[in-house]
Amino acid sequence: MNQSEARVPIISLGLMSGTSLDGIDAALLETDGERILDTGPFHTALYPDGFRERLRKAVEAAASKNELTDDQVLISDLTSLHCDCIDELLSTVPPDSKWASPSLVGFHGHTTLHRPEQGVTQQIGDPAQIATAFSIPVVSNFRAYDVEHGGQGAPLAPIYHAAMLKNDGKPVCVANIGGIANITWIGPEANDLVAFDTGPGNGLMDAWVEQTTGARFDDGGSLAAVGNVSASALGELLNLPYYALDYPKSLDRSDLSLKPILGLAPPDGLATLLAYTVKTILMGVNQCPSTPLALYVSGGGRHNRTLMARLAEESPCPVRAIEERGWNGDVVEAQAFAFMAVCSQLGLPITFTNTTGAATALTGGELTRPKP
Repeated sequence: MNQSEARVPIISLGLMSGTSLDGIDAALLETDGERILDTGPFHTALYPDGFRERLRKAVEAAASKNELTDDQVLISDLTSLHCDCIDELLSTVPPDSKWASPSLVGFHGHTTLHRPEQGVTQQIGDPAQIATAFSIPVVSNFRAYDVEHGGQGAPLAPIYHAAMLKNDGKPVCVANIGGIANITWIGPEANDLVAFDTGPGNGLMDAWVEQTTGARFDDGGSLAAVGNVSASALGELLNLPYYALDYPKSLDRSDLSLKPILGLAPPDGLATLLAYTVKTILMGVNQCPSTPLALYVSGGGRHNRTLMARLAEESPCPVRAIEERGWNGDVVEAQAFAFMAVCSQLGLPITFTNTTGAATALTGGELTRPKP
């Protein structure tokens, strides 16, 4: 019996609040820290508009001042919304189901400041509040240990992507298109991973749509489909020095700006931003050690039909939604934090030299136990 076969499977609940600021994803997972044994129910809770605006202002203030957020009311309210999301998820589970009593929670919190070059990353939220509310140990603060040891602290999901596609032909890529997009290249050997943030995902497009039309996002990419790309604005967007850097590398949401498209008509600005997202994702694919057999897309971006069509038109390999491999692309990141919580408890690595730039493979996360 090998080491992974000897491990006891754990039911873990993962939570994710991403840079798109749309809400919270919660998902249940059964894993031994190496294999994905089963996927369980999931739930998404949208942030109320008023809270979403408070959170946005806190993120913007942290970036502009380069200071950590210390708004305890915001942190408590954010955590309460996570607790509500857990409640809503568990209320859908029959009491006799194996999913009814998770033994661990993986809590990402919400990133307010990410400056790994300064040794700083902050994800706000109170794990003790969750641990006490549900009497379940909580693993949180996943990024800090990696940053303390010279890594970027991002992206973190590659170890889960590798577990998801363990039996696929290699090399293969996963692009997660959230507020920021990132890519994972999975090679033929164990832990043969490359990962990095490629650039914008939905974040700039959503911000532009909200600013110019009042909608939260471009449903299906319909507005971008009728716009014209501004070559000059796209060139200015692509001039960000970040794109010339070698991986591993990561971005903060505040590194990206709408300034080059200001003054464009809403459809044209959106078409330009969509082209920007496509170009930077495919620049990332081309930076990988070899061309993948397929590029699987997870995250909210895969719902944008125009974005997916443009990716498919320009990609050097077939582009597929992750659902074609049997996974739900809306909850991959929440599942990833459920998985990493178990890895953390077992002392297994979650970051690697070619995913974050840390000098060696590292585990991460801090355990908070419920108060007696």
